[in-house]
Amino acid sequence: MGKTSDQLQGTLELLVLRTLASAGEQLHGFGIAERIKQVSAEALRVEEGSLYPALHRMNEEGWVLSEWGTSDNNRRARFYKITTKGRRRLTQLERDWARHVAAVKRVIRHA
Repeated sequence: MGKTSDQLQGTLELLVLRTLASAGEQLHGFGIAERIKQVSAEALRVEEGSLYPALHRMNEEGWVLSEWGTSDNNRRARFYKITTKGRRRLTQLERDWARHVAAVKRVIRHA
């Protein structure tokens, strides 16, 4: 599978963008990771070492906007929200993911 690292990166982008789109509010990095863990019934855990570089990359791509604010526990944190460009990227990633899942299902059924 030549695209493994691209697929993993795309999966993280998909999870983060979907989380931000569904949140209806700005979230800081820890909040994004917690929401993903919670919604996945703790099956998915996003590590800081993967999350923050991904958020930085998505910010550079214009898929998210970030601004400094204060977290619930009075700590300075960078908060993220999805942009219109990010919503378009999310639609593309969801389509790609659906194709990937369908392909895996075909192999499982017919291999």
